[in-house]
Amino acid sequence: MKKILVIIMLIVGGLMQAQDKNATATLEVDGVCMMCKMRIEKAALKTKGVKSANWNIETHVLTLFYNDGKTNLETIQKNIAAVGHDTHDFKATDEVYNGIDDCCKYRNPKVVNAHGKDGSEN
Repeated sequence: MKKILVIIMLIVGGLMQAQDKNATATLEVDGVCMMCKMRIEKAALKTKGVKSANWNIETHVLTLFYNDGKTNLETIQKNIAAVGHDTHDFKATDEVYNGIDDCCKYRNPKVVNAHGKDGSEN
């Protein structure tokens, strides 16, 4: 009976420890359209430990749910910058930024103005 109690305590303790690693965070990420949304979310989700990522076109806020035992916000931001999108702490290189589609050039005020609040082109 003692062995069963010890095993149950170990399992419950392990589950509680695993739950403590889950974290949520929000980041501001530059972008302008649905193509940007897909690229940003895909880059975040490809980061080991990220469980969900949702970028809002209007607010530019990326909401994340991730395992902070496997990744951190710095790594996630670096991966997003690596596909061409600036975050507060990491800027995409000019080379990568210049490789994204012309409609996604969020650093160009004309492109930003050409998109409506919902990310569609006017």
